Amino acid sequence: MNQLNGKKALVTGGSRGIGAAIALALAEQGADVAFTYARSPERAAEVKQAIEAEGRKAAAIQADAADPKAIRRAVDDAAEALGGLDILVNNAAIATYSTIADVSAETIDELFAINVRGAILTAQAAMQHLPAGGRIITIGSGGADRIVGDTGTIYFMTKSALQTFTRGLARELGPRDITANLVQPGSTDTDMNPADGPFADFQKSLIPLGRYGTPQDVAAAVAFLATPAARHITGAILNVDGGQLT
Repeated sequence: MNQLNGKKALVTGGSRGIGAAIALALAEQGADVAFTYARSPERAAEVKQAIEAEGRKAAAIQADAADPKAIRRAVDDAAEALGGLDILVNNAAIATYSTIADVSAETIDELFAINVRGAILTAQAAMQHLPAGGRIITIGSGGADRIVGDTGTIYFMTKSALQTFTRGLARELGPRDITANLVQPGSTDTDMNPADGPFADFQKSLIPLGRYGTPQDVAAAVAFLATPAARHITGAILNVDGGQLT
């Protein structure tokens, strides 16, 4: 515990689900945490209060992950609110499912704008603040390596792009002693994919451990990658999926 004392983190999309769990896990390890949210100031206030209950500084920043100006403002605001920035967790994303035959150009553009371009621009803005020893951790999806069903192709394409992005970022930032890694959750119990949902039994049948993951499972992996123990891990892809990709 408290391996992140004195560190300052920004988590994008941190007001619910995996993002909220990550923000709290970093705070539990001692970091001050800012996070962005698109909607629901009520949920953002709850997460902010939970971080502060850990005795840490917190900041909730409304920002549209598809808006380049909003992204840069959010990163700069986070660094100002916390007094610097050591850790970026690129978590903000949307999931829209459609067959290739039926997907609209607007849906394609929105998925790539938030899930890919948003991650790139957030990292680009954060790079100006990160010192040696900094961390960039991006949240992808196990669907980047294994597509199940016929409606997730475009969404999973955005997640596979994050693999190349992470490897390139690790090369670019290595000389500055900044690491870049990718965490790929499998089936995780969230509002978007509940463990008791209509497709849960099928997904569980693909998982050797026979159960969904929790947001806290993903957050634990992110917290580890943010600590000094992971200082020699970069360009890596860590699957948190109960063996789903085995």
